[in-house]
Amino acid sequence: MVLAHKFVISIPNVLNERTHHVSVDYATVVYKFCCGCRRKVVTPLTPTNWTLIYEGVSILLDPSIGNGSFKCRSHYWMSRSTVRWARQWPGSKIAAGRAQNRRLKQRYYGESEVDLRRTEKHPRETDQVALDVAFPFFAETNVSRLLGANSR
Repeated sequence: MVLAHKFVISIPNVLNERTHHVSVDYATVVYKFCCGCRRKVVTPLTPTNWTLIYEGVSILLDPSIGNGSFKCRSHYWMSRSTVRWARQWPGSKIAAGRAQNRRLKQRYYGESEVDLRRTEKHPRETDQVALDVAFPFFAETNVSRLLGANSR
């Protein structure tokens, strides 16, 4: 499956089908999840989350994208704007990945493990944007600002 990309300042209320909405101002990529469940996914672009590479005609997101908290539990890579499906991760691997992500954030941002655990207990949805619990700190910072103007 190939997805288009659209550079935007803020995320629209209605997302285009099969389109990555890229906000450079908010360092975020938002799109409808590729498995067909129609949930909105926020992919934060930070030193401890994803990297976006714009190749002039396509985009690449690294590392892979997995949503272990979604019912579908889909997992894929995005390369040259093309979805490359990957094997689903078992619960134990998802937990290990989340633990590694917490350690990376703690090292990079200097946050205490207590603060990180507190934010992961209750992942937040803003304007029906689903956030994987591996990345809840983002909901507390930019997502509400990013969608604020469009969620009224």
